[in-house]
Amino acid sequence: MKKILLTLLVLASANAFAGLSKWVDANGKVHYSDEPPPPNVKVEKLRLPSAAEAPVSASGAAAASAPAGPKTIAEREAELKKAQQAKKEAADKAAKDQAKIDAEKANCAAAQQNLRALQEGMRLVEIDAKGERSYLDDNQRRQRIEKAQQDINTYCK
Repeated sequence: MKKILLTLLVLASANAFAGLSKWVDANGKVHYSDEPPPPNVKVEKLRLPSAAEAPVSASGAAAASAPAGPKTIAEREAELKKAQQAKKEAADKAAKDQAKIDAEKANCAAAQQNLRALQEGMRLVEIDAKGERSYLDDNQRRQRIEKAQQDINTYCK
């Protein structure tokens, strides 16, 4: 009795690995089947046969169109870690690029402010290392204005 039951179970499970095809007959009715359709009908393969049923080439190897088996947990974890690492690297690169852009904007604003202060014509005072005040003369002001223009050209793009 157990042998008969086992045989029936094996035969019933054999169809689970069969290929599945979809085709439309002459009347426009859609058919799903694991059996081949009539020869004059266009067939769409929905599921290829398993590796056990895949056609065997002359060298004895399974056909190249046979799908690979399911991935193991270790393979899936490796893919997940790889994807997470790539995502982290992309986020780090984006943050670095944004920080660079912010620094350039801050440098541009500082250079423009410096130029405005130099061009206003007010007397500018410098305090040296000894703590003594000294006023900028016209030649020093002109040199600093040129330097501010160069900074603006560098940082404000």
